[in-house]
Amino acid sequence: MIRIVVLGGIGSGKSFFAKQFKIPLFCADEVVQNLYRKNKTLFAKLKKSFPKDLDNFPIKKLQLINIINKNSNNLKKITKIVQPIVRKEMQLFLRENQRKKAKAVVLDIPLFLENKLDYKSDILVFIDSDQKKLLPRLKRRKNFNQKNFKLLKSLQMPLGLKKDKADFVVKNNFNSAKMKKEAKVLLNQIII
Repeated sequence: MIRIVVLGGIGSGKSFFAKQFKIPLFCADEVVQNLYRKNKTLFAKLKKSFPKDLDNFPIKKLQLINIINKNSNNLKKITKIVQPIVRKEMQLFLRENQRKKAKAVVLDIPLFLENKLDYKSDILVFIDSDQKKLLPRLKRRKNFNQKNFKLLKSLQMPLGLKKDKADFVVKNNFNSAKMKKEAKVLLNQIII
């Protein structure tokens, strides 16, 4: 089974591009959101670490943002709790698709390389976004926070390094029709 990994910076269009392949997709951000809504064990662990900052289940993203804003070291604490559960979900996803004999899957996981989740056989696709358009687009997002953006960006390896490691580079000028076409062409190149 081929593992196609979509890489890029925050807001680069990784998730949009990953969905355009129309094959089994593991999107870590969506998994995390689902865990916040449904996983009471995760809530209990976070509540134990931040008893005064979390209300009731389900976990509210805004409360986590406030916890991080209080102290940037809290991001590492949250990550240590959430990440093992996400990795377990990823392993389940991969085993299930292996069992179903899927030809390929897409992995959309922030900090994929940084967390050393890559195999030599992975096909790495870097989304090279137009940096002039990126920040204004991010600022339009609900709950955008410049301080958190810089903190998250500091956890990433330099984008140039990710781009150098990539097998394919896709230029994103935020034209959705172009990106859909690029994904289709790229999938044909990879699968054949």
